Amino acid sequence: MNSTHALSQRVRGPVLAPGDAGYDAETAGFQSGLEQRPDLVVGARDADDVRAAVRYAADHGMPVRVQATGHGTPAAARGGMLLGTRRMDAVRVDPVARTVRVRAGARWEQVIAAAAPYGLAPPNGSAPHSGVVGYTLGGGLGLLARRFGYAADQVRAVDLVTADGRLRHLTATDLADTADAVPTEDPDGELFRALCGGRSGFGVVTGLEIGLVPVPRLYGGSLAFDGQSLPEVLEAYRDWTEDLPEEATSSLVAMVYPDVPQVPEALRGRHVVQVRLAYTGAAADGERLVAPLRAVGPRLADGLRDMPYAESPTIHRDPTDPHPYTGSNTLLSALDPAAVAEFARRGGPGAEFFSVVQLHHLGGALSRPPRGGNAVGHRDARYSLSVLSVADAEREAEAREFQRRSEEPLAPWAVGRFLNFLFGVTTADDVRAAYEPGTWRRLEGLRQAYDPEGLFRTEAATGSARA
Repeated sequence: MNSTHALSQRVRGPVLAPGDAGYDAETAGFQSGLEQRPDLVVGARDADDVRAAVRYAADHGMPVRVQATGHGTPAAARGGMLLGTRRMDAVRVDPVARTVRVRAGARWEQVIAAAAPYGLAPPNGSAPHSGVVGYTLGGGLGLLARRFGYAADQVRAVDLVTADGRLRHLTATDLADTADAVPTEDPDGELFRALCGGRSGFGVVTGLEIGLVPVPRLYGGSLAFDGQSLPEVLEAYRDWTEDLPEEATSSLVAMVYPDVPQVPEALRGRHVVQVRLAYTGAAADGERLVAPLRAVGPRLADGLRDMPYAESPTIHRDPTDPHPYTGSNTLLSALDPAAVAEFARRGGPGAEFFSVVQLHHLGGALSRPPRGGNAVGHRDARYSLSVLSVADAEREAEAREFQRRSEEPLAPWAVGRFLNFLFGVTTADDVRAAYEPGTWRRLEGLRQAYDPEGLFRTEAATGSARA
């Protein structure tokens, strides 16, 4: 029997093979440079579709990859099954419990809008159009991270379809199936904690329950300086972050802006360094807090202001159109301005790839794991430094080598990597470096226990299938 026909009898969503109408649209993702060419693509509409698709894949020995928005696609893929979850996008806020229930395809912009009327905010990152599940399970470094921790720290429950086709409801302390599994399989919440930061290779997450925080407004935005001021801005930023209160979460970015109408006129075609801030204290206190940064020198733009949390996506203004890119990341024990300046210089004007260099200040609540812990690694890191380079599939390898060379000045302070900022062809060593050795061994042991045939570990040890 034709594979497409056989599976389409079991699911409500579309089932497509190469050459079918809608196949290309169904496999496309935000990271457009990495082509997905599965043998079958299933557009799941609900958890029952996911269960049926997983069982079918297991019966036919087909590896499974999962894609919601495609922001974090790890590599070009051929063969197997691509399970699309973008149709599963329900969002429901409980304002009393301060939680939100999301399905696998929900985007952060939906959650921000649903929580705002209650004066609540989610642990979203800079790109509101990205998917909730992949971001959260990878750790999730959000706009309020130093005050409230990683997004993974806010997870209350996970709905997971494992390789046996069972739908399981996991919490921090127990596991109780919604259907037919034995409720004592994870009595200590070990699988739940592995998913929160371990992200992939355990199954297909069909829904999350996530905590919300009472933040109706914040003081935030960005300060933009000419790129030639990078050394001075870095020096000031290091000093500024030495005793920054936890209510302030900030990052620094250096890039050459394209000369296009979508970019503010003052920044078009220029090498720019920006400091971005989200501060949950009073606006007047925020004004005093940023005075040392404003004193660095003339600014190309100053967009700091008091705003409702619903307008927080304007702080970073991440691009919303799909494009080809690859990225690498290094977690740092300390900030050496000279080394970071050299890193940024290699990606600045005249670089072989258009690149965005981004430095995040860590610490605060990020250094404190939730009760019971989870899989997020390297909580003692002080900064996260990333480079994202625009490159299509043909130049992916060149871009990765460029990024490796750019990281060389950082070696004395490197302590690991952050999973969410690894894009494109990611090696097993890169993924392993996101965790302490003991955590990695536990993750691999659980993957083997729940997926002994490697149904979801489609890139071997990288665990790159998006849970």
